[in-house]
Amino acid sequence: METKQVNESWAAYTRGTHRIGRICTVITLVMLVGAPFLIGTYLGALPDISAVAKAFLSVGLVWTVSSVVEFLIYTPMLGAGGGYLAFITGNLINMKIPCAVNARDIVGAKTGTPENEIISTLSIATSSLVTILVLAAGVLLLTPLQPILQSEALQPAFSNVVPALFGAMAYKYYRRHMNVAVLPLVFMSLLFILVPKLIESTSMMIIPSGALAIGIAWLLYRKQRKGN
Repeated sequence: METKQVNESWAAYTRGTHRIGRICTVITLVMLVGAPFLIGTYLGALPDISAVAKAFLSVGLVWTVSSVVEFLIYTPMLGAGGGYLAFITGNLINMKIPCAVNARDIVGAKTGTPENEIISTLSIATSSLVTILVLAAGVLLLTPLQPILQSEALQPAFSNVVPALFGAMAYKYYRRHMNVAVLPLVFMSLLFILVPKLIESTSMMIIPSGALAIGIAWLLYRKQRKGN
């Protein structure tokens, strides 16, 4: 009986999460898309729809594919609540995903479990609130700190924030499964060095690198199974 009550409570929580998430997503989309038209109407300078359509066709299709790929990859990792929060607040790769993964590892939750969804939701919500506070502090302190932030000594640090963040996080996973991680890491590093333009398509490059890692893991699994 107790298990049934827990399942019913979790189902109700999931339904509520989807309902609130969909409403907030629609509101966010309306605000994002409507803002240029509202500002244009107020200033008497509406955007040229034909120019917007041409611009979307040139770059929007690529980003549409990338968005679908990110949704398929990240949603199972984050769950419903974390997924809605992450996609609404943005900055998934740089902040939301590392925060959720780190929180999940700390508590030992597994992907696809209710524990993981709750931890992901709480961690991403906390990350979003901290981001707002940091941005507010940054706006207030921008003018006093501008000479320091623009100094040449700090420019290399700003250029390597993302590599430093993901390098530090990725190392603990590479260390656990070096036999799976080495080949994709070397292959993708060489690919980005030889074709620097691919750096702009990082989200899309997750597909071949992930497929390579999955293939290596599958081959190792088959080898281990035959050995047993």
